[in-house]
Amino acid sequence: MSRALVVRGGWVGHEPVQASDRFVDFLREKGFEVVVSETLQSYTDAALMGSLALIVPCWTMGEISREQSAGLLQAVRGGVGLAGWHGGMGDAFRQHTEYQFMVGGQWVAHPGGVVDYEVNIIEPNDPVTKGIRDFRMTSEQYYMHVDPSNEVLATTTFTGEHGNTPWIRGCVMPVAWKRTYGQGRVFYASLGHVAKDFDVPEARLIMERGMLWAAGQLGCGCGCCCGGR
Repeated sequence: MSRALVVRGGWVGHEPVQASDRFVDFLREKGFEVVVSETLQSYTDAALMGSLALIVPCWTMGEISREQSAGLLQAVRGGVGLAGWHGGMGDAFRQHTEYQFMVGGQWVAHPGGVVDYEVNIIEPNDPVTKGIRDFRMTSEQYYMHVDPSNEVLATTTFTGEHGNTPWIRGCVMPVAWKRTYGQGRVFYASLGHVAKDFDVPEARLIMERGMLWAAGQLGCGCGCCCGGR
């Protein structure tokens, strides 16, 4: 049985417990043994980290110790998958650049707060986004600093009308991407400001598939030597 670790906490405005609970049952249904933790100290448990197929971080902002960070980074570099969403993964440990290097991006703004915006699927044949059409969200539209090496699956375009930001009009921003960090697969989606955002079927499906991909249970879609693993 594959094992997944869900680590949740940090800023409560992102509803880390409620949001992560949306996916705990899903992972169990997919055959994972799920360990739920509310402390970053779990990352220092070498036996636990060595037993995992997937880590799901849901911890906005906060601080991480050198020992905790080392345990997390080492596990992913060694082949454990990492998958998360919104600020729970893309706005954690703001001073930790190596963590941001692993994730592939960092939140910097959400002009206008909760707004209506569109998500555009740009890789319709990827197993994470296959069969999903463009869809709309009413939530925070994340403006991020992103790594150009990311394999971007979905984007959003800023109108510049929200938050008095005309200089970003027409800016196309990644919403969901895949990447690797060492031997580990990393998946991120900027969707999911609060738990109810995953009531949008497309947002939930992208996140579910992203978790499976990161854990090596969904083909990469590239036709490469991995044989679809």
